Amino acid sequence: MNRNKLIEIFISNLANSIIHKILEKAIEQAEIAEKYDKEVRNSWQIAKIYREKINPSNRSLPFRDISEIKSKIKSKIENELKLRIEKGYKNINLELIEKFIERALKDMLVIEKA
Repeated sequence: MNRNKLIEIFISNLANSIIHKILEKAIEQAEIAEKYDKEVRNSWQIAKIYREKINPSNRSLPFRDISEIKSKIKSKIENELKLRIEKGYKNINLELIEKFIERALKDMLVIEKA
């Protein structure tokens, strides 16, 4: 599989994980929150596998990749959460997006931890 495809799969799964993390925070029903948590864990594990295939996971990615990855993840998350809001979902905090992206990228060693 080529590197660009690996990055796209990584982006999709990491974005899905963050989307469900934000949805989990917005929901008040425990049984639904549990399903979101399961989706977060599954997508996170898949993203982690693909992150390790992109380049050695103990090194951050090249700067040119980081800005593109951040931009694509943010776009996917914003689009999906806005669709959910249009469908009537409540309490979705779009202000969490940036913070969750930064934390996820650091945890995945895409960017260096400070």
